[in-house]
Amino acid sequence: MSTKILFLNQDDILKCGGGEMSLAVDAMEKVFSLHQKKEYILPNKSVLRWGGMESESTRGRINSMPASIGGDFNSVGIKWISSAPQNPEKYGMPRATGVIILNDYETLMPIAIMDGMLLSAMRTGANSGVVAKYLAKENSEVLGLIGAGVQNKTQLLAMKHVMGNLKKVKIADLNKERAESFADEMSKKVNLPIEVVDKAEEAVRNSDVIITATVTKKPIVQADWISEGALYIHVGSHECEFDVIEKADKVVVDDWEELKHRGVETISIMYAEGKFQENEIHAHLGEVVNAVKPARTNDKEFIYFSSVGLGIQDVALASVIYERAREKNIGKELDLWGESTYLHQAKKVMK
Repeated sequence: MSTKILFLNQDDILKCGGGEMSLAVDAMEKVFSLHQKKEYILPNKSVLRWGGMESESTRGRINSMPASIGGDFNSVGIKWISSAPQNPEKYGMPRATGVIILNDYETLMPIAIMDGMLLSAMRTGANSGVVAKYLAKENSEVLGLIGAGVQNKTQLLAMKHVMGNLKKVKIADLNKERAESFADEMSKKVNLPIEVVDKAEEAVRNSDVIITATVTKKPIVQADWISEGALYIHVGSHECEFDVIEKADKVVVDDWEELKHRGVETISIMYAEGKFQENEIHAHLGEVVNAVKPARTNDKEFIYFSSVGLGIQDVALASVIYERAREKNIGKELDLWGESTYLHQAKKVMK
């Protein structure tokens, strides 16, 4: 009986391909296919907060996300990830940090502990990559981003990966210096011009794909800003006015039950107030991936996508990294029990 746990820090994960968007998008496409086939177990996300939902934008929160997924992954584990909005300015630390724990699929013994910050950002970006692959216009050229944090960096990497005709990127942020820093860094990575715009409206207007990844307390995006045929990928919480969703020709989600449970996204708030009904949802993303429901059918459709983020995404991508780490002999082994009396007694019982 092994009690060894593989510890992978962020450098280890990068050595195993954790920064490769192609790897992440491929994994997320498989995840959503399995989601549609019901080959997963997904308890509701548990949120630890210091007050009501509004406290998340000030004090912060910690999410607990247990999950199990079958298919090529056969992975089970949990992500424990915090979001502390004051960290960047007050402590010079990232807003989001976390760890992922994996267990053996058969014995359920813990087998790995790894950094969760990079993988969480990558899988969220890759999630949107799958969305754009199936729901954006084929000739989409202009991307509008709102929010110049870490999350929109991986969103941009994903869009670059799946949008073959991407030519222009616009970014808006309340902090113009941060937006300029984002543009300088990311334009080199994606080899595309990135225009810093003064207002969110400028980022949205005339964009083929729009992505919002912010911690705003109030809605930003308005319906009349959105062009015909656009795809709006809603990553954050209450980032758009209700009429944006009302304007959509198709509404697609990652997991409706999880969105309702979380309750902070615009679509969830609309539902709670009786202004949106479940039958207005065109499809879950997995249904589109598996062609159970149609994707985009013409270039005039405005498609709205909302996601809550699913633990099955994290444990799936983490399992891919874990297997690569084992193959490459990367990481550090930790002994969970050491030479404890309990371990010796357990061995005796098993004989």
